[in-house]
Amino acid sequence: MRKSLNILIIAPNYVDFIKDSTESIAKYVNGEITVMVRYNILVEFLRYVPFGGIFDSIRAWYTKEKLLDIHKKPKNVNIHLLPMVYIIPDGKNTSLGDKIANKAEKLIQKNRIKFDLIHAHFTWPCGYAGVRLAKEYNTPVVITLHENREWFLKEYHSKNEKIYWTWRNADALIRVNKKDVPLLKEFNPNVYSIPNGFNPNKFRVIDRRKARVHLGLPQDKKIIFSLGNLIERKGFQYLIEAMKNIVKVRTDVLCLIGGSGSLEGKLKKQIKELGLQGYVKLLGYVPNEELSLWMNAADIFVLPSLSEGNPTVMFEALGVGLPFVGTTVGGVPEIITSEDYGLLCPPADPECLAEKILIALEREWNREKIRKYAKQFTWEEIAKRIWKVYQKAL
Repeated sequence: MRKSLNILIIAPNYVDFIKDSTESIAKYVNGEITVMVRYNILVEFLRYVPFGGIFDSIRAWYTKEKLLDIHKKPKNVNIHLLPMVYIIPDGKNTSLGDKIANKAEKLIQKNRIKFDLIHAHFTWPCGYAGVRLAKEYNTPVVITLHENREWFLKEYHSKNEKIYWTWRNADALIRVNKKDVPLLKEFNPNVYSIPNGFNPNKFRVIDRRKARVHLGLPQDKKIIFSLGNLIERKGFQYLIEAMKNIVKVRTDVLCLIGGSGSLEGKLKKQIKELGLQGYVKLLGYVPNEELSLWMNAADIFVLPSLSEGNPTVMFEALGVGLPFVGTTVGGVPEIITSEDYGLLCPPADPECLAEKILIALEREWNREKIRKYAKQFTWEEIAKRIWKVYQKAL
């Protein structure tokens, strides 16, 4: 499978699923992979701005440290930042795609970067920039659309010609779920459904008791673990509401929610108002190196999202054999195809969510069966499927 191929990747960051997919693909190519990450240098100035609110969110997610994870980076993967200044948010910034393309082109010429194929992540602005560069350099371009479904549908209905032009002019589009493939085929016949995945080296199976000892968690509780940005779309307000009903039935439960974001204050207030301080804890940001411990310490994983593309964290939970309780959004029902792997309910329905959580806590799960099922979603397996798309695009 290994071929001599140089790849240019245009992305909003080099962390999590973009990092893991890139480094899995790197194993299959003998050439160089150049990753260009756009970077708003205005964020550096915001480090010193004594404001809260949105400025804290920007500092938390868009600093250089948050955008790049070069830990154990393969030798044939080279990372470059594309520094620029912009104030208007990505989705409303009509010039950002061109700014990225222009910066990338200067870097290509300055460093004499060679590439046979471009792979861009997300439609706007990186996908647009990737298509523009592909036309200038006469190379094929593949775009992976990671957008959550609400975001994707806004793009689909936007009548934004730059977005439509991007979809029409890509050599291949990869959507992380199946349900949106017919919509994209209205613009481009070469559409493939390939889900996100997980890195099994990061998510090893650990004895539950030992994981709890390491994290200082009680052994006699049923532990519910959830993780994500604390924003409206992730639906944690409904999980907390569901916990109000759960503790009426059983009190040996502890719900742990990892992550940070703009909704943190509101969620803390909700927990207090419902008198759930002894049952629901906000963990704050959970470092990647600790995530496997939290997964293995839990009895079930819950993701109450209102919209998703295909959540990486779902695959990570399944990878350690953790049963999944979630909502029927995005590609989730395409993965949780059997109650052997998890239970689903409609989004924004705390009563149904509470019911499914209680059922899941009572059930004896076959964790080995869940782990075996998840093996098809390792990044190594996903990389093989992406490689086939590359071959067709070439």
